[in-house]
Amino acid sequence: MSKTVKIRKGANINLVGSAEKTTSDTTLPNSFALKPTDFHHMVPKLLLKEGAEVKAGTPIFYSKSNERIKFVSPVSGEIAEVVRGAKRKILEIRIVADSNQKAETAVPVVDFSSFDRAKMADVLLDAGLWPFIKRRPYDIIADPTEAPKSIFVSGFDSGPLGADLNYILERRESDFQSGIDALSKLTEGKVHLNIESGSGSFMANAKNAQVNTFSGPHPAGLPGIQIHHIDPVSKGEVVWVVDAQAVAIIGRFLKTGKFDFSKKIALAGSEVEKPQYLNTWIGASLDSILNRRVKEGDNRIIDGNVLSGKKLS
Repeated sequence: MSKTVKIRKGANINLVGSAEKTTSDTTLPNSFALKPTDFHHMVPKLLLKEGAEVKAGTPIFYSKSNERIKFVSPVSGEIAEVVRGAKRKILEIRIVADSNQKAETAVPVVDFSSFDRAKMADVLLDAGLWPFIKRRPYDIIADPTEAPKSIFVSGFDSGPLGADLNYILERRESDFQSGIDALSKLTEGKVHLNIESGSGSFMANAKNAQVNTFSGPHPAGLPGIQIHHIDPVSKGEVVWVVDAQAVAIIGRFLKTGKFDFSKKIALAGSEVEKPQYLNTWIGASLDSILNRRVKEGDNRIIDGNVLSGKKLS
């Protein structure tokens, strides 16, 4: 049964520079990177070396703790450099993109409505989409052998300058629903889809999910807060969390059988020339995103919101 939750403690920090609901396309950047350091407690094992040719969807490395958890290239091109840090720790794998993009052979589209949990997990693992699924506690990549008590998807961002997920997923409703359908196969519990009260979100009509409504200030949109109020984690239990746009990426793959890692992001902040949304790709270089879109000066670039995001430069 759906729940309504009102968050009373918190604060909405109104910063200048919210993204306008207009979208610009970015050209395909020359440089991409995969960063194993973006995934907590994951030790990568390389499958390919510098100079190797890759396509969109080609596995590049896997998790040393579970070789079935693969990380694939978002574009076709050549592995230009493997950047290492102290004790030869892999920091990033840089890829020079082809001007004409190629993808791995499309997977036959099948009706997955009859899939059991193991079969659904196999499809996502083989496609390199499993790293989108995170485990709580600890915010690490989910263990495919674990059975989560429930799966959470936050349908809104309450953070400062947060992106409007309804706008980001505009015309992606069918992809999103397919992603929700897939997630529902991975748990015997519920998929909790949490939306903002009064937002008019298309997610309110999602099937195969319990749609819960949240109101109140930040941190109402954070999955941790939502888990606490809807389905708290007790000792020995785990829940999984999936980003809303990742749900649509999973759904798009299942619907089309094609590897497509394009996404829409919000470029916001007081030092942005024209705060707006951009169509880009997972792993795209920062320069391609900021390209003449940020004012001159000593600026801080943050991936995420200003409270919990990661400083990039």
